[in-house]
Amino acid sequence: MHSASQLRRTLNGPGLTIAPGAMDCLSAAAVEQNGFSAIYMTGMGTSASRLGLPDYGLATMTEMVTNASAMASTVNIPIIADADTGYGNELNMTRTVMEFERSGVAGIHIEDQVFPKKCGHLDRKQVIPRENYIRKIAAAVSARRHPDFLIIARTDANAVVGFEEAIARANAALDVGADLALVEAPESVEQLLRVPQLVHGPCVLNILYGGRSPLLSFAQIEEAGYKLAFLSDVLLGSALAAYDSVLRTVHGASHSTSALNLPHIVSPREVFRRLGSERWDELRGVEDAGKTPLRRGA
Repeated sequence: MHSASQLRRTLNGPGLTIAPGAMDCLSAAAVEQNGFSAIYMTGMGTSASRLGLPDYGLATMTEMVTNASAMASTVNIPIIADADTGYGNELNMTRTVMEFERSGVAGIHIEDQVFPKKCGHLDRKQVIPRENYIRKIAAAVSARRHPDFLIIARTDANAVVGFEEAIARANAALDVGADLALVEAPESVEQLLRVPQLVHGPCVLNILYGGRSPLLSFAQIEEAGYKLAFLSDVLLGSALAAYDSVLRTVHGASHSTSALNLPHIVSPREVFRRLGSERWDELRGVEDAGKTPLRRGA
């Protein structure tokens, strides 16, 4: 089944779909292996892990698509990719959809910030006029080739021009064919709960730990009416904290006479197993079976 059709079937089912944010092939594989049905390719994580840069719109469309393609080739569950602003006007938006669709992801989200953009949970964002944004969403809808490829319309207008305008943009985007709406960074519990009531289509919630929005339980988010939740920074932030913790331990051990003890580290063999080493070993065995073994001294 096409990954986009797989994702639509999941979203059309009951309950809330949770898509943890992954930034590379290893984290994408971990999401799949821990039982989730979808992955979110986070732009913040992609910019940090591939470029060592903040999420300030510095990653190009090509760099984002390259990461999406690598991740999609690693897992068998659908990936939803951050496509930022579409990287230009309607022409650029059209090519962005074409390239992401070729990469093998199931869908993308497109936002209404100016380019270059900023992380949606930072201050001093700017948005383009509503009519320009809607034209870009319409162009994205027209550009997709597979009918199930998902277009998620994200608006950052709440923090810039207000909640009512954000809702109006979300509804206008749905009216021109977007599949889901993402009102970025609700700033209160009231706003968070009202979004699905006011938007006349399925809604996405982007959850950042330490972001601008209040944190509710998944049960509360589902009860509010959201169909999809991104956990954008859950792996990136946790990985960085783990790096700091283990490196402090290693640094401290460099001045100790005791052996280094890292009880929670994953062995190289397990890392390789998680990335499919058994399948590659089988191929190696098939190849080796056709070879004559070398004799001692040969």
